[in-house]
Amino acid sequence: MEKFFYFLLCYLIGTFMSAWFVGKWYGVALEKENSGNLGARNAGRTLGKGAFCITLLFDALKGAITVYIGRLLAFDELMVSFGVFICILGHLFPFWLRLKGGKGVATMIGGLLCLNPYLLLILFCGTVFTLPFTKSLTFSMVFGFIACSIAIYLLHLPMYSPIMISFLLITWKHRENLTNRGV
Repeated sequence: MEKFFYFLLCYLIGTFMSAWFVGKWYGVALEKENSGNLGARNAGRTLGKGAFCITLLFDALKGAITVYIGRLLAFDELMVSFGVFICILGHLFPFWLRLKGGKGVATMIGGLLCLNPYLLLILFCGTVFTLPFTKSLTFSMVFGFIACSIAIYLLHLPMYSPIMISFLLITWKHRENLTNRGV
């Protein structure tokens, strides 16, 4: 029963849409501006660097808090990884916004930073290394996801398999950017 409540809490934490609150602070409905996405990139594109930084920080904190609570409850890494996955689901599909949330990158970064910073470093290096070739942050991020997934597989870290599923969901949420050769 404790795991059920942990997962429910993870989802609810994920549904805290920082961009929505930042938009309200600025008097703007971000879900109706530019991409309509409730994430840091749309907040930054619409409202500027300050909105981007605040949204990024609070969205990353969601992933970090999920890991912190899971470890506080003494769950193993697999359960905590599932917690991060469920938090990302909450961010992607918040019930109170008709399942229209963000794209999950910042929440993934915060969760991965606290779960296993080395995996985040691999993701970051895979993204940065390919950026000059792809000239698209979205495409490069996918290469970072692939590099991180390969590391999880080769290093025999099955406890992080929910993170690999999160990569697939985040990539799916970026499908329009990928098909339009987006940034």
